[in-house]
Amino acid sequence: MGTSRALLNWRSLRWKIALLVAAACCGIALTVGLLVHHSTYEWSMNEGRAEAYASLSAALTWGDESGTNGLIYSPGEMPTELVRSVRAHGEGAVYDESNPYQPRMWAGQRISGGRLVAISVDMTLDELSRRALDRHMWEYSLAALAVVVPLSALAAELPNRRLRRVARTARRIASGDLDARTEAGGRAGDEITEISATVDSMADSLRDRLRSEQRFTADVAHELRTPLMGLVTSAELLPESEATDLVRDRVRVLRTLVEDLLEISRLDAGVEHADLRPVALPDMVRDSLVRTGLDTRLTVGAAPAVVETDPRRLDRILANLLINAHRHGSAPVEVTVEGTTVVVRDYGPGFPEALLADGPQRFRTGAAERGRGHGLGLTVALGQARVIGASLLFSNVADGGAVVTLRLPPTADAAG
Repeated sequence: MGTSRALLNWRSLRWKIALLVAAACCGIALTVGLLVHHSTYEWSMNEGRAEAYASLSAALTWGDESGTNGLIYSPGEMPTELVRSVRAHGEGAVYDESNPYQPRMWAGQRISGGRLVAISVDMTLDELSRRALDRHMWEYSLAALAVVVPLSALAAELPNRRLRRVARTARRIASGDLDARTEAGGRAGDEITEISATVDSMADSLRDRLRSEQRFTADVAHELRTPLMGLVTSAELLPESEATDLVRDRVRVLRTLVEDLLEISRLDAGVEHADLRPVALPDMVRDSLVRTGLDTRLTVGAAPAVVETDPRRLDRILANLLINAHRHGSAPVEVTVEGTTVVVRDYGPGFPEALLADGPQRFRTGAAERGRGHGLGLTVALGQARVIGASLLFSNVADGGAVVTLRLPPTADAAG
């Protein structure tokens, strides 16, 4: 299907090259055809004039005025242009196409006494020959065009295929696959090879920078964890007061931030693995709501489903989605369980366009109306969903509110 769509895409490079070749062929055929037509016409006219003059000279030498030799003495029977030419120059020749089926070449001259005499020769065979030549030129030009254009389209397929490979690789890199490469290093050096090498170099640079960032994030989080635990312990030993509550609250926020950073670093490194087992999804969601302690409305569909998932990671996903909905949205927050799908909805301002287009980004909440935060909650939820083989879809409702749809894979028995 993809190949068929590519072949039928008239805006593709293949058809642009074919169109350019067709235009060039048409231009060459038209130019050569006009030159050949003009040259043949001039040659035919010269031959016709020479024949007419020769016939006139022979008739005047051997003929009489009876008209049996083809001589015309009456100006009224001669072409008007010939009469003017002979009277002005003493002689002349004119090609008469007044009868398209029997064109004639006229030659005339002024004889003694100022009289005019003329003769004509039949040019039908020359006219038919020129028409046949023109027709053959156009027929062979069209035949050549019918062969050259498909061949040019086929010849353009190789560079077009290489460009499509580069485009597919670039899309894979944009979607996060930084190990994707064009693998075009062994080809002869040309512009497409240069583009391929540039894309591969860009992917190498992005991968190295991302891994460096991941290592830095993990190192910072690990370095902060030890003094943070001491800070947590010290905060618990402070005497009860309003200032102590404020300090403890900020310490909890800092602890959550560090834990999220550590979790993201593990997810980015790909070292997380799911411990899958069958779980009754409605019961699991209900228990998660209770553990969050947040006021959330739960609706369970008529057909409860069993999913094969990691309960700990699923609980982490649901907790982050609920906390995000309560923190950045507006009540009521609703959770609907239907089959293997869990939908979390709030009635706030909705997700910003940047999040809908690019997905959750760490340290970016996307819009001021979504409230304060580090943008890590949804990032963690998305990473954990990938680990358990689930998918997260972010959207907005037309009448207001953000919607997150979590789709879980069913058990092997249910899938079969």
